[in-house]
Amino acid sequence: MRTVLLVALLSLAAPAYANHPEERLDETMAEREPAFEPTGLGRLPKLDIQSADGELDLDALEGRIVVLSFVSDGCGDPCADQQAMLAEVQEAIDVTPMRDMVSFVSVASPEVSPEGPDAANWIAARPQEAGDADALAASFAALSDRDCNAPMVHVIDRGGRHAGIFHGTAFGHVSMTLYINGLTNAHPHEPGMFDRVLGMFQ
Repeated sequence: MRTVLLVALLSLAAPAYANHPEERLDETMAEREPAFEPTGLGRLPKLDIQSADGELDLDALEGRIVVLSFVSDGCGDPCADQQAMLAEVQEAIDVTPMRDMVSFVSVASPEVSPEGPDAANWIAARPQEAGDADALAASFAALSDRDCNAPMVHVIDRGGRHAGIFHGTAFGHVSMTLYINGLTNAHPHEPGMFDRVLGMFQ
């Protein structure tokens, strides 16, 4: 029932978001959701992870919105609560046409059991090197300007831009769903010349 209500809410809220220019989507969400931090970064830290199907990098998900989270050993309840909230977001996404445009990637340390729903667009991944979950999480956490120890959810748009961060579990899952909906309606970000030149040396 909750999912049905959320889908109805999306249908009503989408036009309101559509009235904002695409470049104001991040700003609008930041005004409405204190736990959201816009970043708008064109380059991402290196992410060496593997799924059950083998090595995985974000380039393999090009053209999709990626919702990236980390569950490291010792994170405990904060990460578990955040993963449960992401499962609610994923459930809402998957009853809409957005299902084929969004991938949820949850990176867990080997000591942590894979979390998340059994869905085609939810990828349970591990670091390629043992013990690197904390290091990978820290490299992405460094993209934030906030002094916050809560686990972060990183949203990457279809053009590979690091669009923003949802901190902890203080955000509403409706807010994240609406934000992802806004990104699906925006034109994919095109990397600038600086990013393209740097990309040649990676």
